Amino acid sequence: MEKILNYIGGKLQEPVSGNYLDNVEPATGQVYSLIPDSNKEDVDLAVKAAKQAFPSWSKTTKDERSVILYRISELILANLGELAAAESRDNGKPVSLAKSVDIPRAAHNFRFFATAILHFASESHHMEEGAINYTLKSPIGVAGCISPWNLPLYLFSWKIAPALASGNCVVAKPSEITPMSAYLLSKICIEAGLPIGVLNIVHGLGHKVGASITEHKEIPVISFTGGTTTGAQIAKVAAPMFKKLSLELGGKNPTLIFDDCNYNKMLKTVVRSSFANQGQICLCGSRLLIQSSIYEKFKIDFVREVQKLKVGNPKSPDTNQGALVSKLHMEKVLDYIEIAKTEGGKILCGGNQVDLSKEGLGGYFVEPTVIEGLNMSCRTNQEEIFGPVVTIMPFETEEEAIGLSNATSYGLAASVWTENVSRTNRVADQLHMGIVWVNCWLLRDLRTPFGGVKNSGVGREGGFEALRFFTEPKNICIKY
Repeated sequence: MEKILNYIGGKLQEPVSGNYLDNVEPATGQVYSLIPDSNKEDVDLAVKAAKQAFPSWSKTTKDERSVILYRISELILANLGELAAAESRDNGKPVSLAKSVDIPRAAHNFRFFATAILHFASESHHMEEGAINYTLKSPIGVAGCISPWNLPLYLFSWKIAPALASGNCVVAKPSEITPMSAYLLSKICIEAGLPIGVLNIVHGLGHKVGASITEHKEIPVISFTGGTTTGAQIAKVAAPMFKKLSLELGGKNPTLIFDDCNYNKMLKTVVRSSFANQGQICLCGSRLLIQSSIYEKFKIDFVREVQKLKVGNPKSPDTNQGALVSKLHMEKVLDYIEIAKTEGGKILCGGNQVDLSKEGLGGYFVEPTVIEGLNMSCRTNQEEIFGPVVTIMPFETEEEAIGLSNATSYGLAASVWTENVSRTNRVADQLHMGIVWVNCWLLRDLRTPFGGVKNSGVGREGGFEALRFFTEPKNICIKY
């Protein structure tokens, strides 16, 4: 059975303790590899390696860093098939999704920041008193990057690439649930010639490795993507240490569907925005708000299209929905479906675990589920389920739709479907979200800021926002 190894000081190595954790394949429910059960000692070794590498790496030219990051992006694409298969096996998502979205996007992240750093400019300001101010943007030091299990390499690279491009060294922790693609990235970084100690990847549990990164006195900046509860714990520990924090947390995203929308385009996209990656994307629209004049039509058509989605073997090219990431997560999703029933919800389709044992798959499959008849204050509409479960609800007016959209503690993203340009601008302006898509979903320009408000997090990632986060500005004023 393959052993995943830590990547510390340019080498692949076992955890200090010699202990390992089981890595379970979600589609089969079987252990297929072993994960380092790392601890504080491993994090200390990684920080030491990063600190030793920082003086040299931070003084490399932007061109030199750009060349190495671009080489990593090319090697990711060169290993597309292997990485996609590993991502699917580790996460449960269809291979087709990993091959078309996750792995290409990871390569794009490295490629984007390899070029963005070349255009990351400083400002200057002239004063009437005969002086000039200019701003230096310097790398901070050792950055801690902690990423989630839902888009493993996609979001891992989203943090690592700008940190490295800015001249920082990194101690990174991938999710212990989906570690394989990060392990393969370690090998790619070695092949690409990334200098020793610049990137260090420590595998293991959150309460050991993640906590050690968070509280480490020599890691001054932390970027985290994950659940709101964990984010709050990180902030509680890191804030008194005055660490720089970027927290991309949960969501309970609304999709607003007005009766003047392009109906066919909307229907096709909303099926995808509801159930892509088994609903395990923080940007999925889990609350569908439909103008009452088209509610009944939408309900019939939407349920019909959802019922066409095939839940099956992630390796099969015609599978739309793979396995949920773990048994524990599947049980959480199924529990929420039962909660919805007790709250008065009507299951329009789905709602059950799928048994694929006849296909030799004893894993964690759940039908895509659509629920109606719930009020806005119920747990099902307020709490993040993070699975293939959506609720539908009618609204009468624009004002009501905005009120329902903003009526949770989250504020990550929203989608608006309308052909009315004036309404587009009015609604988008009044939605308390970090991201609003109009007549589309998950259309991402990497130059734009990414992040949420309220319990969906603090800070912004993406484009120059990420490069600003991973650098420290210094103003210099010269009198002449």
